[in-house]
Amino acid sequence: MAETPRRTKLWLTAAAVLLAGLLIASGVVWRDDILRTGLDPKEPFQTYEPPPAPDYGRREAWNLLPTQPETWVEDGPPADVFFVGPTSYDGGRHWNAPIDDPRAERFFQRTVGPNYVGPFVRMGRVFAPRHRQASLYSMLTLRDDAREARRFAYGDVRAAFAQYMDAYNQGRPFVIVGVEQGGTLAARLLAEDVASDPDRLRRLVAAYLIETAVPAAGPPLPPCQTADQTGCLAAWVSAYEGDRERAQQIRDRSLIWDRDGQLSNLSGLAICYNPLLGQVSDDEAPARLAKGATNATNLEWGARPALQSRQVSARCENGVLRVSRPRSVAFQPTGSWANQRKVPGYNLFYGDLEASYELRLSALLADPDFPRAARPIPAGAEVPPSPVHRID
Repeated sequence: MAETPRRTKLWLTAAAVLLAGLLIASGVVWRDDILRTGLDPKEPFQTYEPPPAPDYGRREAWNLLPTQPETWVEDGPPADVFFVGPTSYDGGRHWNAPIDDPRAERFFQRTVGPNYVGPFVRMGRVFAPRHRQASLYSMLTLRDDAREARRFAYGDVRAAFAQYMDAYNQGRPFVIVGVEQGGTLAARLLAEDVASDPDRLRRLVAAYLIETAVPAAGPPLPPCQTADQTGCLAAWVSAYEGDRERAQQIRDRSLIWDRDGQLSNLSGLAICYNPLLGQVSDDEAPARLAKGATNATNLEWGARPALQSRQVSARCENGVLRVSRPRSVAFQPTGSWANQRKVPGYNLFYGDLEASYELRLSALLADPDFPRAARPIPAGAEVPPSPVHRID
């Protein structure tokens, strides 16, 4: 009789182990779906009440802003950088992030700033607005709600650019930099507020839209065809060599602005700028041309990171920048599940972007026809009266 309880106990133990194994296996198989669902606001965008709008006349509406944005410093940088950041807000409660979300702020300061703003700092005052960005969840689904959230975010970026132009630019040369989702917003900004304005277009050093799909047919600006061309567009979206899934996602899931101001699926090829060549080209760029990759995450702001040259080669194929896998272990995905679906905590083209921007800016400033802006008069300064000539 003692055998029966013992067998029953063994069967129950085996069943418990099997059940635990099934649960673990299910968690592994459906892990992405479970975590993605946790970021869903679970409310239609049409009934969603977004966070309060930022006031770009106030310093707290900017991630980065010069100490005295309205004035020039004699020995300061010769140009401005208007930077639209990538996704830093995971989601969960909101479709669009409050501008004071602490986790999003930390991601920008620790990862985005050092790696993606850094290449432009040496020759540029940086204006990086906070905006009610669409959440990471909006990047992981093709629902109409997600597209509406991304369209909504554009209103903030356009308002920030208007504040920059009206109050801070004062006729200076400038570069526009956008990364990932921020690059898509910047692409529309170029079409609506730069390309149609001859004065702004004349002063645009270039637009760098990093990890951003921009249609090769009908882009907002002419693509950069030479290394020193100004007023042009450098845009690309990349995949590692051999990563077919990523390349297919780029073709199937990339969204671009159509003529009606709606986000539509990319049809056809995207512009493929090769950072190692400094131009749009189908030529393969060997690793010996790579000027320096870096993992600058958590680097003190303003410090120039150490660069590792010859880390990757790159070539354009069917509108996708195919990049060889970097040699250093410093360029491996890290962080939480959500952070690994945002822009990497390193920049494989840091040195190339830095050199490209400085070359284009030098070419623009060396142009004898480039309009030189008058230096603004400091507040409170006395202005001598203009002479008046009587006409009898």
